[in-house]
Amino acid sequence: MKLSDRIYIAGHSGMVGSAIIRALSSAGFSNLITISHDQLDLINQDAVNKFIKSEKPDYMFISAAKVGGINANNTYRGQFIYENLMIQSNLIHYAHLCGVKKLMFLGSACIYPKNSLQPIKEEYLLTDILEPTNEPYSIAKIAGIKLCENYFHQYGSNFISIMPNNLYGPNDNFDLETSHVLPALIRKFHEAKKRKDKNVEVWGSGNPLREFLHVDDMAAACIFLMDKVSGEDLYNMNISHLNAGTGEEISIKDLALLIKDIIGYKGNIVFNSNYPDGMLRKLLDISRITNLGWKASINLKHGIKSLYKWYVKNLG
Repeated sequence: MKLSDRIYIAGHSGMVGSAIIRALSSAGFSNLITISHDQLDLINQDAVNKFIKSEKPDYMFISAAKVGGINANNTYRGQFIYENLMIQSNLIHYAHLCGVKKLMFLGSACIYPKNSLQPIKEEYLLTDILEPTNEPYSIAKIAGIKLCENYFHQYGSNFISIMPNNLYGPNDNFDLETSHVLPALIRKFHEAKKRKDKNVEVWGSGNPLREFLHVDDMAAACIFLMDKVSGEDLYNMNISHLNAGTGEEISIKDLALLIKDIIGYKGNIVFNSNYPDGMLRKLLDISRITNLGWKASINLKHGIKSLYKWYVKNLG
């Protein structure tokens, strides 16, 4: 990408999109295209078509999505598959028709089979059944990957996909009904500390292992791959996308203990096994992106400390 290129970031106000904006701006890119949901409904096919034709972006990052934690995924199943299918299909299709030079689609590690071998390689996609609690969202994300892959196969469109593991960072969702586990725990422990509660409830058994990637590292990976990797490169590697992560995992129990310590909460943790655990382990194989020259730089403890400071300043 050249500093003068027109770059559209779909979902710029979300956690990932805002991180991409920060990274691009700090690198000297100033011709960034953003538009709010109130001004452009990405589910509306005609509106997306007119917007991309009018703005003529050279590059596109698709970070716009309907997202949530395990409870939201399992509750709003129809909404999650419909809205995500529509958003990504509209953006990818009209990027192709309008001649966008290169597009990056951002997915999620939940695309992989429930009982996948660990660590999870890119080629394990579609080798077994999905985790039932987030199957609709996963199917939508798989469809986005396959759209990019097959628009390259049929039309030569330079569209690529990146699959991060669990993301966290500034502008995360802290709603206890719809958030992912890490921001939910930050809010729970923070509020429990203020109220001097004796107990904090954590959903699930605490046994599942998860890998967490700071969103600023994710943004760096996106820009790195946008410069270094093409649709043809993925084709030559015989994969449809690239994983991005830290290569390290932690149990939900140990994550809760770490956040409890960082926040300074003195009470007890109670695990509620009436809530589902989801996949018991979800560690990505990041050997390909590492071999290309990228690696994460923000360790989990430092990342949580910085996010907690952001939370207290902006929401706490």
